[in-house]
Amino acid sequence: MRGSLWLAWRQQRVLVLCAVLLLAVAAATAVWSRAQMLSGLDSGLFDHCGRGPLFCTGSDGTPLRLDVGPLQFLGGLQIALPTLLGMFWGAPLLGRDRELGTSRLVLSQGVGRAQWFVSRFALAAVCTVALSGLLALVFAWWWQPAADRSYGVFWYDTTALSGSGPRTLAASLFGLAAGTLAGLLMRRVMSGMALTLAVTAVVTVLLEWTHRARLFVPPHRYVSRGTLPKPPMDEKWSTGHYGLLTPSGHRADVLACPFPSGRELRACMAHHGYVARFYEANPVGDYWRFQWADTAVLGGLAVLLVVLTALLLRRRV
Repeated sequence: MRGSLWLAWRQQRVLVLCAVLLLAVAAATAVWSRAQMLSGLDSGLFDHCGRGPLFCTGSDGTPLRLDVGPLQFLGGLQIALPTLLGMFWGAPLLGRDRELGTSRLVLSQGVGRAQWFVSRFALAAVCTVALSGLLALVFAWWWQPAADRSYGVFWYDTTALSGSGPRTLAASLFGLAAGTLAGLLMRRVMSGMALTLAVTAVVTVLLEWTHRARLFVPPHRYVSRGTLPKPPMDEKWSTGHYGLLTPSGHRADVLACPFPSGRELRACMAHHGYVARFYEANPVGDYWRFQWADTAVLGGLAVLLVVLTALLLRRRV
């Protein structure tokens, strides 16, 4: 390891070691907590619990749940990781040299601007992908015994949907790229960190809104003819849209006939001319559609920010 890459390692080695320590702590916690989860499942206490959004209850009527708090904490950490990486790794990446004026000294030693940028960003990007990818694998392995169960964590819970899978890699790269550009633009590390916090927080909130609005992944409509029972919800993520259908396909609110079943429901549907009931939800397979949609958005933003940073380096340093 020589030249600008050696210098990049010298400047980032503490952060790399912190990432390794974080990964080690997460893996050790996962091993211990997953063993506790499996022990609870082997006890037979949850054998009668089925799939679906309703809580499984014990003999005393209280909900039965595994201890999934640490697992959800890891998912929450993955959601916050892009912001943390952008603030504490991305913003100082170029911003510290700009603030201290050492960038001119480095560039005067025969190191080109492209090499100066690539060596720093490439090392940070590789470590970021490795950290977020391995944490995603730890989450998936830890989550598997309790996935989509009433006593565990459903795929559409925020900590699972946004804190696992390939989207976390793209999100981490986006956070790093946003921090790097912010540090370059602001010329002060603290200002760059504040700008990174604002940008990554806004993007995170907007993506969560697209999930709730089903903007990129439209829900499916499940229909039951006449007064037949509706298809079971199971692991589906409901939009909260329930209703009744006329022969022409017109939709009416479920409160037009507020009866779960029986003679009252049949009479009400016949009186108003309704022929079917429906609800809208995303099935469990849509987990991957959400994942790839987020990955495309965040990955595209990361590439755009890196290109913009490279172009600005021609004039800012």
